[in-house]
Amino acid sequence: MATLNDLVPGERARVLEVMGDDSITVRLMEMGLTDGEDVELLGRAPLGDPIEYCVRGYRLSLRSDEAKRVEVLRLDDAPVG
Repeated sequence: MATLNDLVPGERARVLEVMGDDSITVRLMEMGLTDGEDVELLGRAPLGDPIEYCVRGYRLSLRSDEAKRVEVLRLDDAPVG
């Protein structure tokens, strides 16, 4: 399964799960990364970290380690119907 860290610029995905049970997991969910939410990767910093996403109409920057905690379904892979 893919994570937010695996996306390429312009790619959209749907959040399936935020993995973990610590304060970082809670914070990611508070920032809008909840099950079923659509996310688009906007771009990466020159050295790859941080990564900028569009979620719920706002821009969210995450570190690579944080992005690896969010399991997603690429929307191109989603079943039709």
